[in-house]
Amino acid sequence: MRCVIQRVTRARVTVDHETVGQIASGFMVLVGVQSGDTEADAAYCASKIAGLRVFEDEDDKMNLSLSDVHGGVLLVSQFTLLGDARHGRRPSFSDAARPEDAEPLFTHLKELLVKAGLSVETGRFRTHMDVELVNDGPVTILLDSRKGF
Repeated sequence: MRCVIQRVTRARVTVDHETVGQIASGFMVLVGVQSGDTEADAAYCASKIAGLRVFEDEDDKMNLSLSDVHGGVLLVSQFTLLGDARHGRRPSFSDAARPEDAEPLFTHLKELLVKAGLSVETGRFRTHMDVELVNDGPVTILLDSRKGF
C-alpha cells in the first residue's frame, strides 16, 4: 500500500460539484492499494499515519501528531500511485489492485484510523474527483508498506 501524506491547513474532495469529504488542518492522504496487499499493509499504514509527528510544537520542532493537534484525515483512493513509468511514455498500472480487492482494504484503513481516535473523511471510490488542498509547509511524506515491514 502506498500513501502520499500531505500536511494541510484544509482539504476538500468534490464529485460532480458536491463536496463528499472535507477537513480543516490535518493530513490529506492519497492511497494506492497494490495487488497482493493485505489487512497487515493497511494496519502498517494506519499506524504510521496516526503516529506521524510532523506538526510543530512550542519550540517549532516537528514533534506533534494528528491527535496532539486535533487534526483530521482526508483519505482519497488513487490507483495511479502504483503507476510504473519506467518504460515508454504511458504508465502501466498492472501493479494496482483490482477495484473489488482495493476498496475493502481502503475501507479497512479508514476504520483503523477511526479506531485510533481520528476524524476521517474520504473521497468516493471509483469516481472522478476534484481534490483541493493547501499543503502546509509544504510537508509531504511518502509511505510504502512494502518497504516498512
